[in-house]
Amino acid sequence: MNSELKSMIQESNNIVFFGGAGVSTESGIPDFRSAEGIYNGDYYISPETILSHDFFFENPKEFYKFYKEKLLYPDAKPNKAHLALAKLEKEGKLSAVITQNIDCLHEQAGSKNVLKLHGTIDKNICLKCHKRYGLDTVLNADCVPYCDCGGVIKPEVVLYGENLNTDTLQKAVHYIANVDMLIVGGTSLVVYPAAGLIDYYRGNKLVLINKTATSADKRANLVINESIGKVFDEILIFLDTRRLKDA
Repeated sequence: MNSELKSMIQESNNIVFFGGAGVSTESGIPDFRSAEGIYNGDYYISPETILSHDFFFENPKEFYKFYKEKLLYPDAKPNKAHLALAKLEKEGKLSAVITQNIDCLHEQAGSKNVLKLHGTIDKNICLKCHKRYGLDTVLNADCVPYCDCGGVIKPEVVLYGENLNTDTLQKAVHYIANVDMLIVGGTSLVVYPAAGLIDYYRGNKLVLINKTATSADKRANLVINESIGKVFDEILIFLDTRRLKDA
């Protein structure tokens, strides 16, 4: 394990993790912008258009066809990164996970305080009567899921053209502005306003973990260009070894 990362974790009792699509790729969920990403397919309409607020209301059938095929992975399981973050939280070192992902893998791994900037696939709402539904309703629908009242059900994810939830964004800013250590992983930091959150960090333990370089690398105290799963697997081993020594 990187000795500098190990020292930072040992010295910190108020860590926040801010993650992007790269956190879930090792669980079999593709990211958006890499060579194998969702946005690099051959589409007659751009994915950004399909996943927009206006397109959803104009053509919910085409939206759901793309959404269910490309964004929903109900069989995906948490990987080493999700598990290590949950363990750090359980041990009182991690205060919050802030994620741009809409999957539920952090929660499945055991994380309790998860701030989901772009919403979540497991919450869906009828646009007519506002009745709420789980993910199964969407998965089991032939195409467009409809409420008992006849209204169209919309996933509570942030589409292009929609604003982030103000309360979630304010909580994320508060956590980042008040932590000892900020770990940023699996994100290229190009999607705003989420990417701008690291500007609120004022500490000296900013760690960036990403396979490729980011625009914030020069600001970081530690940059690790490796698989996020590999790095967090080493963190898991470190945490288990430390616990055995303390026993």
